Amino acid sequence: MSAFKAWLSQLQFGYVGEIAIVVLASLLCITFHECSHGFVAYKLGDPTAKRQGRLSLNPLKHIDVFGLIMMAVFKFGWAKPVPVDMRYFKNPKTGMAFVALAGPVSNLLLAYIALLFRAVVIFFFYGTAVGSIIITFLEYVALLSIGLAIFNIIPIPPLDGSKVLNAVLPNRVYYKVMRFEHLGMIVLLAIMYLGILDVPLFAARTFVTNILSRLAWFPFTVLNSIF
Repeated sequence: MSAFKAWLSQLQFGYVGEIAIVVLASLLCITFHECSHGFVAYKLGDPTAKRQGRLSLNPLKHIDVFGLIMMAVFKFGWAKPVPVDMRYFKNPKTGMAFVALAGPVSNLLLAYIALLFRAVVIFFFYGTAVGSIIITFLEYVALLSIGLAIFNIIPIPPLDGSKVLNAVLPNRVYYKVMRFEHLGMIVLLAIMYLGILDVPLFAARTFVTNILSRLAWFPFTVLNSIF
């Protein structure tokens, strides 16, 4: 183990290394996100994702190349949607809302866990080569996971927020909206290209990151005050 640490300390952690960490963190975030969709759908009675092999922690099952690039470059992105058949749900609209919420909620949980482990590493291994790499990885996991959660609650198809919004719409409005669902990606790409949401998305991500960081550091603050 000491030889491995010595080898790591000689590595130059530069641009290539950072890109590799960003990609790995992105894969973890999108895998966790999509698995959560599939798991909740399965628990609500829909076996579609499991039958198609999407109830898996294998990131290759969930990658959308363009969405992954967006995450790595802009810190907001998406994965290949998990297939869901609403007909299996007792209440299709409500069930779909729960499935949709599972992704962003799981990403916020993942971000908190990453920040909690980051606090542990800083507390015990700050200043070491291995510690620096792990801290950087965990910071990217938290940042990307929070970005993925916030981006996906935008109520524009095919993002999760649209499915949550549809659950509270009257049926007559819901079916009218569904007729234009195929245009959602075009609208979304146009909004992203024009940068309309850049400022509010960044502000929301910063706000949530600060809250989760404080919560992650709280146990160590208490320990410091005691000892």
